[in-house]
Amino acid sequence: MLVLDTNHFRELSNQTSVGDKLRGRLAAANQPVVTSVVTAEESLRGWLAKLASFRDVTEQIIAYRKLGDAIQMLSDFTLLQWDAESAARFQAFRKQGIRIGTMDLKIACITLEYDSTLLTRNTVDFSKVPGLRFANWLD
Repeated sequence: MLVLDTNHFRELSNQTSVGDKLRGRLAAANQPVVTSVVTAEESLRGWLAKLASFRDVTEQIIAYRKLGDAIQMLSDFTLLQWDAESAARFQAFRKQGIRIGTMDLKIACITLEYDSTLLTRNTVDFSKVPGLRFANWLD
């Protein structure tokens, strides 16, 4: 199973040329493609913050469309959940001194719980997580 990190999900959601190439590669991979509830949170928070930054309602038109697109796209994916096992793994990694961003570590823990491969651009941070399989399919 392939788990999309936020940066891979964003390229698909924003329908970039890189995202189009990724879409083709995912189709050819012949594996289930999912994302996590943490990626959903990060994606939605980003658009909500953008919306809040605009004072003029006409400036919000594009941001609302992009928020709607992200919600629609998320509905097409299975969202791997943050559960007790993921939380316990997270706490164990923190005790071991694994120091990467909280959201990234949560995504890593969920991916490990499902014995999956994470697709991410952030290979530097994710390389610090023992046992995590990951690849960058964007660059």
